[in-house]
Amino acid sequence: MMTKEEIAKRLIDNDSLFNKIHVIQQSFDILPADKEHLGACIKYQDLAEMRDEFINELVDSVLDWVYSSEKYKEMIDTITVKGKSVAAANSELKRKAHQKFRTGDGSKLLIQGQLGELLLFHFIQRYFKAIPILRKMPILTSPEHERFGADAIHYKIDEDKNIIILGEAKTYISDYKFNTAFEKALDSILDTYKKHKKEMNLYVHEDFLDAAMDRVAESYLNGTMENVEVHLVSIITYSETEKINITNQVNILA
Repeated sequence: MMTKEEIAKRLIDNDSLFNKIHVIQQSFDILPADKEHLGACIKYQDLAEMRDEFINELVDSVLDWVYSSEKYKEMIDTITVKGKSVAAANSELKRKAHQKFRTGDGSKLLIQGQLGELLLFHFIQRYFKAIPILRKMPILTSPEHERFGADAIHYKIDEDKNIIILGEAKTYISDYKFNTAFEKALDSILDTYKKHKKEMNLYVHEDFLDAAMDRVAESYLNGTMENVEVHLVSIITYSETEKINITNQVNILA
């Protein structure tokens, strides 16, 4: 099994992305009552929303989501052996990763659902300090495999507990769909919890997992992992319609 130190080394550095996101932590009178709930929006500088900077940071993080550091190094080595420089190999790998995000006609880079899943990946790593076991995008783009249900499945150690985090993302481009998204998110994450072991079993020992994550998944599925808790996380992304009529950055983000 992995240690806390090994997990910490695998967490990605996403400070630059979160420099463009404003996050609040708040307790609400909803379950789970003992947990902090997060709210986030694109950050402002003065009165200007940093939307372009935020999108650029998300696009730049595509490689982090699609490939683990071990898989990235393996693929760079494979490409350079064929006669490319490291810079050219990185460019090829980035192009391949971006292609996994395109719609059927290739017209969009980040479509609705994938945007939410990419944000979910970042928030789980930053605020829950948990690393991915499975990487969904390679599964979705492999014609030999059926769709994996969970939008994210991560792992961490908290004191003496092995924590499996199941994540679901609900993203709406229509104006203010929070209520609809919240209801569907609850139904979806509960359904994911019921099915996740069966689905995970399809991908153990496949190329989607590096060796260390394969051992974690195998231990969880065969029952040898001790003191396990499964935590459920949902991220809801929607277009807020409330007008901002404040004249300085501090009050906007208050």
